[in-house]
Amino acid sequence: MSNIRLYFPNSIVENTTSLLSKEHTHYVVNVMRLKRGSNINCFNKEGEWVSEVVFLEKDRVEVKFLNRVRVKESIKSSSIELAICLVKKNPMEIILQKATELGVTKIIPIISERTEVKELNLERANKIVIEATEQSNQLSPPEISKITTLKNFMNNLNAANRIFFADINCKKRLTKEDIKVDNLTTILIGPEGD
Repeated sequence: MSNIRLYFPNSIVENTTSLLSKEHTHYVVNVMRLKRGSNINCFNKEGEWVSEVVFLEKDRVEVKFLNRVRVKESIKSSSIELAICLVKKNPMEIILQKATELGVTKIIPIISERTEVKELNLERANKIVIEATEQSNQLSPPEISKITTLKNFMNNLNAANRIFFADINCKKRLTKEDIKVDNLTTILIGPEGD
């Protein structure tokens, strides 16, 4: 069985120790029922380290970062952003999870003229993308930007940005050349009901 992966946003220095967060402590102690001496992998955008549980109590877990097993991903020449009009809670949570698993680097929640949902619990959204990052063997969870309007989103697009969206009235089909990822690409998804 491979080691449990836990996202550790702070800097990791080999052969040092650190306390786990309250949520990770609960997970290690009560869900996974690990013991002192168990190995877990701690990761962040700098890489991934095999770590050992060196202290374990009900409300406190300390790990020692042993050795790096994965180095920081080289800077991608391309990145994919998902700009999505808000939808109801459960579908939105699935979208956040699946977008993370697919490697989206940024998620931009949008309110458009026909958007029925106007809020997103950013704390919950960040928790979902971190868990999806842990599960999908990636190093960096996607950034979730603040909610913006469709008009503001369109006004702030970078000229080098390529944007894709579905238009039911369009007769043209995408070609391989159209979807060749060479720089920043944004996929825009409109509200429910188009």
